[in-house]
Amino acid sequence: MVGRCVTADIAAGITPAAALFHSLADETRLRIVQRLARGEARVVDLTAELGLAQSTVSKHLACLRDCDLVAYRAEGRQSFYSLTRPELMDLLASAEQLLAATGRAVTLCPASGPASDDRIEPLAGEAAP
Repeated sequence: MVGRCVTADIAAGITPAAALFHSLADETRLRIVQRLARGEARVVDLTAELGLAQSTVSKHLACLRDCDLVAYRAEGRQSFYSLTRPELMDLLASAEQLLAATGRAVTLCPASGPASDDRIEPLAGEAAP
């Protein structure tokens, strides 16, 4: 999964599962996926419904396409985007259940990028990596 979401440097050091989660680690991409779960949409539909700039939506759709999670079909001058893997919604539903069950135990890590492992702080009660 090398492309707009996962660079070659990142992909070289992570498993496919980690690459998948990295590609889904952006709130905008998750919002787009959630919207596309209801049916296909054009970029103009997504910008209006999500309140985002066209360039932002296009960038994130390109990332999701690179990961083969989203595809499009052309109809005249318009492109209609849809999910390629409906089971992605099962994964996200499972994540919601896990978050509900763990409550505040799951925290968001502010570190990002290929060197993030060096900056991750251990959770309370854990030993440092």
